[in-house]
Amino acid sequence: MKKFNTAGPSIADDHYMIDPLTRFDLPEIESLIDDKRYFVLHAPRQTGKTTSLLALMHHINAKGQYRALYANIEGAQAARSHIESGMSAITQAIARQTAYYLKDLHLQSWLEKNSGIDPNERLTAMLAHWAQITDKPVILLLDEVDALVGDTLISLLRQIRAGYAQRPEAFPQAMILCGVRDVRDYRIHTAHHEIITGGSAFNIKAVSLRLSNLTSDETQALWQQHEDATGQLIDKAIYSELWQDTTGQPWLVNALGYEVTWNDRSARDRNTPITLERYRAAREQLIQSRATHLDQLADKLKEPRVHGIVAALLESETTSIDVTTDDQQYVEDLGLITTRPQVRIANRIYQEIIPRELTLIAQTRITHQQPWYLDARRHLDMKKLLSAFQQFFRENSDAWLEKFDYKEAGPQLLLQAFLQRIVNGGGRINREYGLGRRRTDLFLEWPVDESLGYLGTVQRVVIELKILHQGLEATTKQGLVQTADYADRCGADESHLIIFDRHPGVSWEERIWQHDEVVGQRVIGVWGA
Repeated sequence: MKKFNTAGPSIADDHYMIDPLTRFDLPEIESLIDDKRYFVLHAPRQTGKTTSLLALMHHINAKGQYRALYANIEGAQAARSHIESGMSAITQAIARQTAYYLKDLHLQSWLEKNSGIDPNERLTAMLAHWAQITDKPVILLLDEVDALVGDTLISLLRQIRAGYAQRPEAFPQAMILCGVRDVRDYRIHTAHHEIITGGSAFNIKAVSLRLSNLTSDETQALWQQHEDATGQLIDKAIYSELWQDTTGQPWLVNALGYEVTWNDRSARDRNTPITLERYRAAREQLIQSRATHLDQLADKLKEPRVHGIVAALLESETTSIDVTTDDQQYVEDLGLITTRPQVRIANRIYQEIIPRELTLIAQTRITHQQPWYLDARRHLDMKKLLSAFQQFFRENSDAWLEKFDYKEAGPQLLLQAFLQRIVNGGGRINREYGLGRRRTDLFLEWPVDESLGYLGTVQRVVIELKILHQGLEATTKQGLVQTADYADRCGADESHLIIFDRHPGVSWEERIWQHDEVVGQRVIGVWGA
């Protein structure tokens, strides 16, 4: 029985999958190979690079013109700047996978006889030998190249460059270097404390290709494979949500499919339809799971090159962003952001995970007092809740804001941590933020009847957060219009505008206030903090 795949390469007999050869421009790649080019294929982690490279190897070999080999050289990462260990791991990986995929033992025999060759020349010599004894031009597909570190990576790139002029008679005709980043973005720290860029060490690269996400149609087609195979009905209303949540990021699409069709044990009965509410519950469960992919993503938030861009997005400001084009490209290559039509977090799930991850410690330290905020109808009493936040913010903000790595967005993050702790497990918080918005929009959904959950009555509340930049009157006026518009779009029953005053020297008595304003048919609570 096939399942959605969340770990390792996809296998046609075991997993639902989109044809890997349709994931990139195959005619372009074939043209580059025919033209004897060396080039880069890169994409964020768990996008399907390995699956696509393996499919490409089999495709090339089936046509019979070339001898193609896929080799994963990630094992050399542990060698770091120890060139002997690193090049030994790389050459052994190539020889081992030549034996496995091509049933060719020549390279293993060659290595046994030539282990004494200088490690800075060993790969060049081995590939030259292989190209000369093979009856067809060699095509080498190297995976996880950017996992290598320091002098091992430099030696790899320079040895490939050293043999380049002898292709195809005495070196591979074409080569694909695959990893998360483009080679030009490598920042290689040598054992002698030099910093060498990948572009200078590998200036023979013809082009860099990026493996894209699934399209909207492919995303739906992947899930449709499950319905076709099992007969389990999937609510068509899910597909719009699935696209917004993932924008086709392959791991997310598969992980949500696995969550809703397998980890939800009741859905293992294929007579149980996959409803929109089941999907939303699976989405929340996936976010809370902190799966490896999501955990790796969160870890990247600690990198200085990532911080500046993500901080500006969280703060929804343009004035504080000060990053280079290379840094922005790096964060995009990681899959964290997209830059078209404008810079924003890549998808709705990442948009949800980032503030949760940045406030995880704060959430666990905030006292969980949920019942106190419920009225007799089991609605959240937002007046009590936001008043409590004002007091919490007054007492704790100085200490907590210093602990946040993302101090620029500290007030917005602290409120989100406070709300997340209150509604965790009982409600949902949806977030909208992005560069240049000058606000963060929160949409809180609270199921009133625990037994019915989201199938019953749901309290819907909009909370808009703004930092006071202009005068209070102008900020309030603009914020009320934005809050009312967002509440209308969400169909919210209740709406609030919170304005954070971060100017130094302003007393808490001046910052903390509350009143109501009427906009059209809506009464909007306006809060100072």
